[in-house]
Amino acid sequence: MALRRKRLEDAWNDYQWKCDEKLARLDATVPLTVPFSLYLSSYSDELRYSDPFEYRYAIETLDGRHIGNCSCYNVDRIGGEAELGILIGDPEYWDKGYGSGAMTALVRQVFQERWVKKIYLHTLEDNIRAQKCFEKCGFVPRGPVTRGLHRFILMEMKRPKDSSLGDPSCWR
Repeated sequence: MALRRKRLEDAWNDYQWKCDEKLARLDATVPLTVPFSLYLSSYSDELRYSDPFEYRYAIETLDGRHIGNCSCYNVDRIGGEAELGILIGDPEYWDKGYGSGAMTALVRQVFQERWVKKIYLHTLEDNIRAQKCFEKCGFVPRGPVTRGLHRFILMEMKRPKDSSLGDPSCWR
């Protein structure tokens, strides 16, 4: 498993995953309904004019298959915090360690930034599989959060005291 910067070639997979009802439900969103051509135009602009406080990565298998995405966003450099998110869009790769591998690599990458003191994420209250994955990666549940009609569990991780993070071997 490897993380890499997002590319235009990822657009079709991302589009399909955003249109998928089951994946949208797991992400507490509604499925995308715009045509691919409109999505592609917006996607291209996002890549070209990326937000300097948001980091988006593709998750690939070792043979180069794009299976999901992860990101760091809601960056607060003054407070030393950032939010993380992940989606394994290809269900063929669920429950095989790709999610925890990608999240571990992302965590290590984010903590390479010396200003980051704490990272956090929100996962749906009933998404036990994701919660177990995040706990395996070192996140600690902090409590429920309600956003609109959805209930989430806030999970967080503080910067490790030791400096053994090093460069993740799966980062490229």
